[in-house]
Formats: sequence, C-alpha cells, structure tokens
Amino acid sequence: MHQGKFREDLFHRLNVIRIQIPSLRERRQDIDKLTKHFLALAAKELGVEMKTLHPKTIEILNRLDWPGNVRQLENMCRWLTVMASGTEVLPSDLPSELLAEKKNVDFDSDVSWQKQLESWAKSALASGETEILSYALPEFERILLEAALNHTNGHKQDAAKVLGWGRNTLTRKLKELY
Repeated sequence: MHQGKFREDLFHRLNVIRIQIPSLRERRQDIDKLTKHFLALAAKELGVEMKTLHPKTIEILNRLDWPGNVRQLENMCRWLTVMASGTEVLPSDLPSELLAEKKNVDFDSDVSWQKQLESWAKSALASGETEILSYALPEFERILLEAALNHTNGHKQDAAKVLGWGRNTLTRKLKELY
C-alpha cells in the first residue's frame, strides 16, 4: 500500500477479519489429513479412483518444508492423481522436484531423538494441538516395528523378541498399525 502497488480502499475492504494460520511446515501433523483430503477432491473432480499413500510416501511428505504451503500440497495431489501409475502412491511416484527438495532438508544428527521428540511435542502443543499422544504413539510403534522387521529380515518372532514383545503382541500391533 505504501509503495502504491495496492489500493488502500481495497485493503480495508478485504481486511475485515484477520486470521493467523501457521505455515504447513509448522503443522506437520496436518499433512497426512490434508493430502488425503486433496487426493479425494482431485479424484472426485476427475472422476477417477482415489489414490492412497504408501507409509514411506507419507514419511517423505512429512519431512518436506513446503515453501509453497498448502497450495503446493494441493497441486502435488492433483498431479499425483493424474500421473501416479498405481492406486497406491509410492515414493518413486512423487515429482522429482519434491525429492530434490527432500535431499536438501537438514536433519540434525547431533540432536538426540528424545530432544527432537521434545521439540516436536512443544511445537505441537504451542500450535494448539490436542491428543498428541494418540497421534505420536502409533507412529513411534510403527517406526520401531518396521526397524525390527527390517533388522530381522521380516521374521516376526525374532522382531517381537528384539522389541521385547510376544509374537501375539507383534501380530496384533501389525493389524492395528496397518
């Protein structure tokens, strides 16, 4: 306005109610829900079957910075609806520019996972999130379960043992989480 690029009368017409919405990178817990929503919208608009996300794909999307915010996420969902070959979106289906962006995401390996978890919890609570344990606990268990299964080459009984669970508990957790 002060530079003469925006009319003051229009500013006052549009400035009735101000809403502060944090950027998507500050609301990572919303990425999964928003992605599913935008995939459903795109499928409905195009009259095709809705795509689903592979767990690794969700993991990658949650690590991105999303400089284009929600609009970038929505555009990517429209692109995936048209361009992804199968009904499940795999990491390899993601646009190459997103994967290049992922490589640039800085993960601080000097910070313990406990400190990173603490930082995430504080951020989630500060942004008004509730029931964060009901979101974080299944994710935590899923990550440990996948790591144990990878470590034991898919042997469920061995995976249960390294996790300190019984075989029945591991089987039940697999059903709950997947």
